[in-house]
Amino acid sequence: MRKKIALLLMLSTMMFAQNVYSAEGCCCTSCICPPGPQGIPGVAGPQGPQGVPGGVLDFADFYALMPTDNAATVAIGENVDFPQNGPSSGTGLIARLGPDTFNLTNIGVYQVLFQVSVDEAGQLVITLDSGGGPIELPYTVVGRATGTTQIVGIALVQTTVVNSILSISNPIGNSTALTITPLAGGTLPVSAHLMILRVQ
Repeated sequence: MRKKIALLLMLSTMMFAQNVYSAEGCCCTSCICPPGPQGIPGVAGPQGPQGVPGGVLDFADFYALMPTDNAATVAIGENVDFPQNGPSSGTGLIARLGPDTFNLTNIGVYQVLFQVSVDEAGQLVITLDSGGGPIELPYTVVGRATGTTQIVGIALVQTTVVNSILSISNPIGNSTALTITPLAGGTLPVSAHLMILRVQ
């Protein structure tokens, strides 16, 4: 009888031990411990810097129709006229100052595209006035040697001051005044375009 009682006490002690937890909340023998409570969230870090805006920020299209625009030849060092306004973003940040000068209000990067029909072999260049007078940008020179193709140019222009002034010019150092072709290829007036897009 005593042996049976001792055996029962031993079994009871083993069963009780399997379900006893330590002070840390974990079982002290072979049972699986339950997960502890979730900790308090940490303090949020500082906000990162704003990214560079993408896409086209402003745009404007200026054009001429021949005839009757650009009736006179464009002399060496003079500008092509684009006296008429096409579509624009409406912000006024790319705006004309005259028939051949255009104000770029904000410092930034601008994509400039232009096309002009001319009679002669010749060249055109983008000029930029940053406050000290117009400067030809050598990397923007485009031209044609012979034939009847248009002169077409595209380039990125970086401004460094507000209210920079952009023009399309017959480069200084050339020898030929340029006739902007009227009625090229048919009976309808022919357009010349200057498109300016601020991309950064």
